[in-house]
Amino acid sequence: QVQLVESGGGLVQAGGSLRLSCAASGRTFSNSAMGWFRQTPGKEREFVAAISWSGSSTNYADSVKGRFTISRDNAKNTVYLQMNSLKPEDTAVYYCAATYRRSAYYTSLSASGYNYWGQGTQVTVSS
Repeated sequence: QVQLVESGGGLVQAGGSLRLSCAASGRTFSNSAMGWFRQTPGKEREFVAAISWSGSSTNYADSVKGRFTISRDNAKNTVYLQMNSLKPEDTAVYYCAATYRRSAYYTSLSASGYNYWGQGTQVTVSS
């Protein structure tokens, strides 16, 4: 079993920044592909960003490209989502997710590609 715990959410004004963290435990982190998703009530869980276990491959949703940056520190078993130029439409619960693959370049843009999920952290952007 893998445990993921998100932190760093909060309330910010439009144009502000937040950095989300996801700490992993229970299994070796270095070979995990990681993703960030977000969800608002009544809507589908939406892909935000993904990173391979090597850190060399990343993917972003068009809605966040150029504003958000995903990164990881394997020594700390942690993945980050730096969110800049936040907009009210970024308001959601943000979830991190993990899956294990042998490929150093594997990423998934689909929620079904991940086996482990955190409980989420709320991000609210005021206008």
